[in-house]
Amino acid sequence: MNTYEVVVLGGGPAGYVAAIRSAKLGKKTALIEARELGGTCLNRGCIPSKTLLRHAEVIETIEKAKSWGIETGPVTFSLSKMLARKDAVIQQLRNGIAYLLKQGKIDVFNGLGEMRADRSIAIQLKDREEVVQGERVILATGSRPIVPPIPGIEDATYFTSDTIFDIEKIPESMVIVGGGIIGVELACIFASLNVRVSIVEMSGRIVPSEEPDASKALAKSLKKKGISMLTSTKVTSIEQKENTQLVNVETENGKKEALETDLILMAVGRAPNTAAFAGLNLEMNGRFVQVDERMATSQPEIFAVGDVIGGWQLAHVASAEGIVAAENAAGENRTIDYTVVPRCVYTSPEIASVGLTEEEAKQQGIDYKVVRVDHAGNGRALAQGEKDGFTKLIAGTKYGEILGVLMVGPHVTEMIAEPSAFIHLEGTVEEMASLIHAHPTVSESLYEAAASWLGKGVHH
Repeated sequence: MNTYEVVVLGGGPAGYVAAIRSAKLGKKTALIEARELGGTCLNRGCIPSKTLLRHAEVIETIEKAKSWGIETGPVTFSLSKMLARKDAVIQQLRNGIAYLLKQGKIDVFNGLGEMRADRSIAIQLKDREEVVQGERVILATGSRPIVPPIPGIEDATYFTSDTIFDIEKIPESMVIVGGGIIGVELACIFASLNVRVSIVEMSGRIVPSEEPDASKALAKSLKKKGISMLTSTKVTSIEQKENTQLVNVETENGKKEALETDLILMAVGRAPNTAAFAGLNLEMNGRFVQVDERMATSQPEIFAVGDVIGGWQLAHVASAEGIVAAENAAGENRTIDYTVVPRCVYTSPEIASVGLTEEEAKQQGIDYKVVRVDHAGNGRALAQGEKDGFTKLIAGTKYGEILGVLMVGPHVTEMIAEPSAFIHLEGTVEEMASLIHAHPTVSESLYEAAASWLGKGVHH
């Protein structure tokens, strides 16, 4: 039986990053992954969806360009070619991870691993079982889509975010159950392909994890794309028709409706994969593994990271947790800091936020002031035909310390790094207002918001 100083169970953005950091710290490391390297994010989530969202962006730009004097013929779609490009992007990144693991001299086992009570790990490979032992183990087994127990679901034909890109043809209509981040991103993709999309969301608004004004701005944009949104609505049952399916829904005030659709997508959340280490009897936080700020579980030599511990369930957070866990597994003393986590929604328009929301600032009893700058007066936003967004800045009135930023608009997911850095370094509105921003850029709205907060705004 091979013994390693660190064994990582799971090769997603938490696991492979943890393995690479562990190896760079000089530890003999093994990585076990049952499926493809990169996990859900690379193979079935972040990367394929963002690749296809780029396709959607191009399609929408072509349509919008007609009003700019740029004429084209009818736009046609080749789903097979679009999916082939998605697969090529995935494969290139997957190859890159494999190369990094090889460079780090990390032993990679492509098989299903299961931890035993004695902390050994049995790996079911293609042709045999192999058992390895880890002095320290990092659990990074990820999550899977939740399929709610809706009456009729057992006979329904439906997809999840893990399987939606396996479709063989573009449907005429689609019902998406769940209006969170995954649901609205997939809605944008299929709406660009001329699919009639309906979103059913139990909350009172779409993307309920974001601030209300961001949800409102996105809902306005989705409505323009022809996407139907039924909020404060639940699915009561699913029925089969000859060639279609009926999704029966009911609003909170009792109004009932039947949505006829070709395709159903379940996007109501994800559940942690804990079966691989169920025999350890770790302390749990609900259905998730309980960890401390060092990412250590109730058994100090076992760490857990990523979706399996809940929290943000974002790839970049999982990677940060993986690094902290690897360093602690190597004998260092690191803690995780969740105060500066960028949150991104890759719809059109994009949503990006960092730091505190207004509601959180109120709950913490902080005296604060908010400034919102609409992009309607921003030169770059107007030139791009993307004037409907805004930048919102929250700062404490005592020191002017920037507490939170929310941006809605084109490519704001790239721009959120600037306010993230300011919050990380405890920067103030005065410091942001003294920074020269390039013109014309949408990021100028950050300067304008900071200057306006100080009462020194030029265009606001």
